[in-house]
Amino acid sequence: MGGAGEVEDLLRRNAPQVLGALVRRYGHFDLAEDAVQEALLAAAGRWPAAGVPANPRGWLIKVASRRLVDTLRAEGARRLREEKAAALTPRDAFTAPPPGLGRAPSEDDTLTLLFLCCHPTLSTSAQIALTLRAVGGLTTAEIARAWLVPETTMAQRISRAKARVRGVGLARPERWEERLPAVLHTLYLIFNEGYTATSGTSLRRAELAGEAIRLTRTVHHLLPEDAEVAGLLALMLLTDARRAARTGPHGELVPLDEQDRDRWDRAAIEEGVTLVTRALARRRAGPYQLRAAIAAVHDEAPTARQTDWTEILGLYDVLVRQFPGPVEHLNRAVAVAMVHGPRAALAELDRLQDAAAAGHRLDAVRGHLLERAGDGAGARAAYASAAARTLSLPERRYLEARAARLRP
Repeated sequence: MGGAGEVEDLLRRNAPQVLGALVRRYGHFDLAEDAVQEALLAAAGRWPAAGVPANPRGWLIKVASRRLVDTLRAEGARRLREEKAAALTPRDAFTAPPPGLGRAPSEDDTLTLLFLCCHPTLSTSAQIALTLRAVGGLTTAEIARAWLVPETTMAQRISRAKARVRGVGLARPERWEERLPAVLHTLYLIFNEGYTATSGTSLRRAELAGEAIRLTRTVHHLLPEDAEVAGLLALMLLTDARRAARTGPHGELVPLDEQDRDRWDRAAIEEGVTLVTRALARRRAGPYQLRAAIAAVHDEAPTARQTDWTEILGLYDVLVRQFPGPVEHLNRAVAVAMVHGPRAALAELDRLQDAAAAGHRLDAVRGHLLERAGDGAGARAAYASAAARTLSLPERRYLEARAARLRP
């Protein structure tokens, strides 16, 4: 017999796999989700008292499939679909057949559902919302709170995404590799928003960062030989390992070089270093592996002063050469400053293309470099500009404090 907390955790872990099984077999994303929710409610009411069945996932698939078949039967105008669904699924065999990569049905179903949620016809915001709702199991209200939008707005976004994928069909296993970058990009964006919120009163949104790590760990379990999946998981672990030291007692931002490294999660660092080391040995490094390698150099340094900035700069050189972007160039400029001095880094910023895409962080980095170069007035103006442009209250307070410290 399982307690309420144990049952809730079990249902959360199984929900995406059950939904994936139903979507793969019947289509009807929205109807399948409703049927899964009914099965989850039935389990939540029954299992704490009657006990968890020997095969909880099979129980949920069976109940949800019956609810969905009943719904399809009730739609007289869709009798052909009902007959097709009934013919495909015998009443005594409610377990989904594997689509063909040799994994267990539950594993294939999770990956299938992720690929559906990250379908290329959806916008990035829709991919994120649908992934958190269908695969992550977050409620619409939870997703809306995390992204600071009204619940009605998020509900409409999710509803439109469901309607868009309703007729697109599922990716065949042989096409999973070409869809994987979209899945990883979506998970990366979810983690970034959770680790450093772009707006609001808190620096971090723990539920998003934690969910991104959980989902990426799931993908890594399903695709253990994919080096970029391992690289992304390593990057998340190595970055999230510092979370306890990133804020002070009042929620204020603590920069990396001032953090108490004794508060870093050493187990997460060890796991992340192991993952990225193995991934880098497999093939030409991808962007997530390179970012994870940079994070590993930071995390393995006993103190900020002992950080190997020469190695970090070398890794950024490879990253910006193969996968250029404004954020990558901005971060590289910081490494240039640590190796060659702030004036060399400021020259790099002056050559930065698409500077607007870097947002307020361009002025924040410029302020840091000008401060190191001894230009207090210029640094103060840059910090003030960055503070005025950020929507994150902790970042704004940090930048305003830096500017105030430089007043004559």
